[in-house]
Amino acid sequence: QVQLVESGGGLVQAGGSLRLSCAASGRTFSSYAMGWFRQAPGKEREFVTAISWSGGNTYYADSVKGRFTISRDNAKNTVYLQMNSLKPEDTAVYYCAAHGSSYGFAVAAGYNYWGQGAQVTVSS
Repeated sequence: QVQLVESGGGLVQAGGSLRLSCAASGRTFSSYAMGWFRQAPGKEREFVTAISWSGGNTYYADSVKGRFTISRDNAKNTVYLQMNSLKPEDTAVYYCAAHGSSYGFAVAAGYNYWGQGAQVTVSS
């Protein structure tokens, strides 16, 4: 069992930066690949980025590549999402999740555990 709690969301102007954190409980955090998804009002949840259990491999949606960076600290049971050059279209609720199936990292069904979400609002 893994419990996830996101923090660090908020309101920022276009071009600004935010860093989200996702703190995990449970001794098995380091064995999970982790991902971030987002969901804007009226839209489906979409993949943002993922990181392997060791942190050695990362994956990004084309829409955030070059602007967002995922990282993790297994000693602190925490995964981070650094978001730079934010755009109004990045406005969404951001969820972290722990991956535990044979589905690819970009597939929401492949994640067993989800946080409650953090609101990110980017004003123009």
